[in-house]
Amino acid sequence: MIAQSFEYSAPDSIAEALRLLASHQGSRVLAGGQSLIPMMKLRLSGPAHLIDLARIAELNYIGETNGSIRIGATSTHNQLATSDTLRQSCPLLAEAAARIGDVQVRNLGTIGGSVSHNDPAADYPAALQALRAQVRLVSQRGERTLPIDKFLLDAFTTALEPGEILAEVIVPADAPGLGSAYLKHQQPASGFAVAGVAAQLGMKGGKITTARLGITGVASNSYRGAAVEAALEGRPAQDSSLAEAAGLAAKGVEALSDVYAAADYRAHIAGVMTRRALQAALARAK
Repeated sequence: MIAQSFEYSAPDSIAEALRLLASHQGSRVLAGGQSLIPMMKLRLSGPAHLIDLARIAELNYIGETNGSIRIGATSTHNQLATSDTLRQSCPLLAEAAARIGDVQVRNLGTIGGSVSHNDPAADYPAALQALRAQVRLVSQRGERTLPIDKFLLDAFTTALEPGEILAEVIVPADAPGLGSAYLKHQQPASGFAVAGVAAQLGMKGGKITTARLGITGVASNSYRGAAVEAALEGRPAQDSSLAEAAGLAAKGVEALSDVYAAADYRAHIAGVMTRRALQAALARAK
């Protein structure tokens, strides 16, 4: 199908993009377009005005400052996957980016667009929740910073308010001794996660001292594996501890059901992928 008619603007600055967003009713911002353009073609979305952020250089960067890694919203998945900064200081996010879609999607899609879209089977949310990330939102009214758990509200729903743009994602650089992994069982046609798990573990004296987990694809929104985290911290760093904790990955969660995976299958796979991600993270921590 063909999208309905719309106006198009390609501003060169954040200030100009915000002015356009505030002054045109029915506006949408365009980043990589990997979700919005197909929705427009199917007429599931019909913005009257499209504001393309691709030319705004101040939104495209990856840099580390004072223990935090700051990522501009229009940084592509491929830029994250190949970033030396991320590979050295936050390999979990680089690994998640490398598992998104295919080469064409990774070359065009952006972290800001993906996180703002909040597909329940997207890869970034799990990694960002495990990392305790933050997002910086800007508008003509000013700016605010939210923890990722308060930004991702439900399927395709975030805390973005009218006139706001997600400008930056902020993640902490890894402390020494942490190991991490992102693994997923994916839908073979789309590459989206049926169950994707981001795990980060730290250990000392043979015991797990830090356990952080994010899970995507299982429910209507990604979520922290808080029960798994609590079951691991202070336990011996051995496979039996990981297996026991992984069984809690979908406890109390209303799993999704679709033509590819029934709810009970998706919940089972969540446990399997959790155990595998924990094993990989522990091996890297060691």
